[in-house]
Amino acid sequence: MKWITRMGMLLATGLLVAAPLLASAATPKPAAKQPPVPLLWKVSGGQGSDLYLLGSFHLLKADDYPLSADVDRAFAGAQRLLFELSPEEMNSPQLAAQMMQAALRRDGRQLKDDLDPATWQQLERWGAANNMPVDRLAGFKPWFVGLTISVAQMTQQGLDPKSGLDRHLMDRAAQANKPASGLESAASQITMLDSMSIDEQRQLLREALEQVDKGDEQSRQLHDAWRRGDDVMLWRDMAAQMKREYPGLYQRINVDRNNAWLPSLQQWLQPGRGNTLVVVGALHLLGSDGVVEKLRAQGYKVERICSACKR
Repeated sequence: MKWITRMGMLLATGLLVAAPLLASAATPKPAAKQPPVPLLWKVSGGQGSDLYLLGSFHLLKADDYPLSADVDRAFAGAQRLLFELSPEEMNSPQLAAQMMQAALRRDGRQLKDDLDPATWQQLERWGAANNMPVDRLAGFKPWFVGLTISVAQMTQQGLDPKSGLDRHLMDRAAQANKPASGLESAASQITMLDSMSIDEQRQLLREALEQVDKGDEQSRQLHDAWRRGDDVMLWRDMAAQMKREYPGLYQRINVDRNNAWLPSLQQWLQPGRGNTLVVVGALHLLGSDGVVEKLRAQGYKVERICSACKR
């Protein structure tokens, strides 16, 4: 599986700040017959101060709703919600502009200077097919152009940032007057993207262009796995391969951030804090590096909440 497939899905499961790059014009579809099986875990704290960990896709489809009764119960019982970014930052009109400012070249070089001729020609063809002249991209760094292509491809498949699980639950929290905050800042996520090495940036852009010509089968498979609540497949086909092939990037996107969140999550497990629903990209909950296993290793009781899994 190519890296851009994993990176594209990482946008949907690991990096909330990348979702506002583009919004799709997908037409809403009828509700699915069965709600998605949630990637939901309960972490038991002191005296009823429990955490519910919910794995998100940051881009979803209209027919991924309604959510399961398990999620509805976790939401109803929560005194507060935690997201990767606060609703204020996520809904800020300045967010996309902040990303673009970070992505602007200030070193006197142009995008073409960083790319081999074959990749540049592929980019020109993509631009012509998508009404995006490459001269409009010339002043941006390769990571931004690669992510723009990847998110554009996903929105063409009907995956919409406006339908993402985070946005949906942010809206519900606001309607229910439940406090909601973020585990990190948009600036920290943007800095992480901007710290990609030039080789990582070239690879991202090159494989984003390659994936455009290969259709959406791999993305569809991973989205379907999320709908099934298939944590094993998501770990194997998205995270584990990236961990082997791109350990530095995997460390920054996943491990370092999970470790940074743990002290805050443990604070909410102290007695008397009440219940908290934590909604983060599904990647952050999976495997030995995931928050689920890290909290279990700290001695907390952690159990999967999945009524559909027990049938």
